[in-house]
Amino acid sequence: MTLIDQAGAVRSGEELDVAKIAAFLKGIDGSLEGLPTVSQFPGGASNLTYLLSYANRELILRRPPFGAKAKSAHDMLREANIMSELKPVYPYVPNVFATCQDRAVMDSNFYVMERLRGIILRDKLPEGLVLSEADTRQLCLNVIDKMIALHKVDYQAAGLAHLGKGDGYVQRQISGWSERYRKARTDDAVDFESVMRWLDEKMPATDVATCLIHNDFRFDNVVLDVDNPLNVIGVLDWEMATLGDPLMDLGNTLAYWVQADDEPQFKQMRRQPTHLRGMLTRKEVIAYYGEKTGYRTDHFDFYEIYGLFRLAVIVQQIYYRFHHGQTKNPQFAFFVHVTNYLEQRCKNLIAQSSI
Repeated sequence: MTLIDQAGAVRSGEELDVAKIAAFLKGIDGSLEGLPTVSQFPGGASNLTYLLSYANRELILRRPPFGAKAKSAHDMLREANIMSELKPVYPYVPNVFATCQDRAVMDSNFYVMERLRGIILRDKLPEGLVLSEADTRQLCLNVIDKMIALHKVDYQAAGLAHLGKGDGYVQRQISGWSERYRKARTDDAVDFESVMRWLDEKMPATDVATCLIHNDFRFDNVVLDVDNPLNVIGVLDWEMATLGDPLMDLGNTLAYWVQADDEPQFKQMRRQPTHLRGMLTRKEVIAYYGEKTGYRTDHFDFYEIYGLFRLAVIVQQIYYRFHHGQTKNPQFAFFVHVTNYLEQRCKNLIAQSSI
């Protein structure tokens, strides 16, 4: 039994040309021995993640999904560049080993990074990992603290000011995600118009702050130390990292934060163990974050509803590819029901909002 996150068989239609990749990587590091064994990590509704197992080294390859993609999404070179620039000031970023944009090697840009061998929590704790309620709470706080630490990075001193466009992040996100939803809507999906209108009307006049944000900070993007599972040793998936409003980042995180007393439909979407005894509730996360950062969170309804709407857009964009035959993964057939459910959840929260 091992607690270390395991890769499995490569899914049909998502195979790689191992010989071409191995030749490319051998040109970068001649010490790599032979051809690697290739396996694939679970997930992959967005970018795909593979394990390259050499006799003397393990590497991780990230590439975009197969099929048509949103124009600005899945920029592998941008993700790799952000990781390289961020590593000196945020040590939880894996080291980038190589980037490639040679279409003779692969049909898309990709990058390769070091493998962080550790525990990744998905919908439940891995078999063999037992945490007390107190340990679970401490783990939860440790993970949130890593987001807070990212938000406190001096991005200007680190030379990362080029990542953002300055003030107006909230407005750009609301208009941008609304446009993306309208383009990705299929005839069997709800229109979300009342939710988009509410977000447009209720958005804050100014950003709370401008800082480095991850935009997909979840437990399954965090790597834990095998010897001390309460210790975070890595943060993964920097595709959407940018400069922006930290409360928008927290809203995105809480869109995935399914807690023990949630309604059954939301529980079915759970992909991280935030339901366990000891985990903070969403309200407790918001209060803890506000206490640690000094940002006011008393009108957080807007950011929570934004996070759910943005998640719906991401889900719908994936379903759009399936609906139009651009990807064959059968699990995506259900995604339109997720989109439709998320609209109703947003509407319920809007009805309860005090904004």
